[in-house]
Amino acid sequence: MAGDKTEKATPKKRKEARQKGQVARSTDLQGAVVLLAGIIALGSAGPGMVQRMADVMRAGIAQMSSPEVVSKKGIGVLLSNAGEAAALAVAPIALACVLAGVATSVGMVGFRPSGKALQPDAKRMNPVAGLKNILGPNALVELAKSIAKVGVVAGIVAVALLPKLPEFGGMVGISPVDFGTILSADLGMLIKRAAFAYLLIGAADFAWQKRRTEKSLKMDKTEVKDEAKQQNLPAEVRGALRRRQMEISRKRMMSAVPEADVVVTNPTHYSVALRYDGTKVDAPEVVAKGKGHIAMRIREIAREHGVPVIADPPLARGLHASVELNQQIPEHFFGAVAAVLAFVYRTASRRAAA
Repeated sequence: MAGDKTEKATPKKRKEARQKGQVARSTDLQGAVVLLAGIIALGSAGPGMVQRMADVMRAGIAQMSSPEVVSKKGIGVLLSNAGEAAALAVAPIALACVLAGVATSVGMVGFRPSGKALQPDAKRMNPVAGLKNILGPNALVELAKSIAKVGVVAGIVAVALLPKLPEFGGMVGISPVDFGTILSADLGMLIKRAAFAYLLIGAADFAWQKRRTEKSLKMDKTEVKDEAKQQNLPAEVRGALRRRQMEISRKRMMSAVPEADVVVTNPTHYSVALRYDGTKVDAPEVVAKGKGHIAMRIREIAREHGVPVIADPPLARGLHASVELNQQIPEHFFGAVAAVLAFVYRTASRRAAA
């Protein structure tokens, strides 16, 4: 069947998806790499960091013995020195984590930044769509992944610590320094195991995200054929075809305005024509919309055919931004649209009675 998404995405489709930010990436894999980089950097820079902080503390204690230090200026100098030392001590670890995060991101999606994905989109702020994402199948997959991550880490901790419990019990009476040395070594090994396990989970998650993205980009045979035809045509012809398609679509949209029940407007910018047939659909649907001169033309056609035109700027802007043509309005617009339609029906009834 032509509508079956069985064909791999074409380079053009992949490029468009990439510009929209629709690429395979795994926050788990990136987090695991950053964690490992931080552990390695901490192991390398840790002794120097401890030594630097110890020197600052000793210098601070020595300075506190001088009376002139116990003042606003002296305390400010001490705090400034301590802050500078802390920043220099943490800088190598922070830099390693940042570089690891950037390198992992580039490795997953490549270095091709696109500003289009950063542009605000009203559809992303649609609470109904957000609720569907929270309660949809993807949410179940994310929940299963979270449970698996917690289970794996808990299992590693249990396997590593349970055999050590008798050993810890035998450490009663040893010096704090020796106990701290043994404990830090065991914790270091435990953290490394957990980090490597997290890395495996991240790799599996990236494979899943890549498979999911590839599936979402698949095309049907008709789409592939149409794109091939477009690619083989000169740029001027493709532009003319696009303009012709837009004109046909606009004419079809304008022809639906006389059948609308109401046109909601932001008086000088937006117009949205709504139609509601309770016997066929569950909610009102948008049959025409536009801004600028298109919005003005929708209002003119509506008035020519006696379709009520109601000014409601917030509703007009919201419908124009978040509802496509021939789609039913989302639930969060039900109240506002119902109030407009009720006003229109009441007005029509009064005119009929008169």
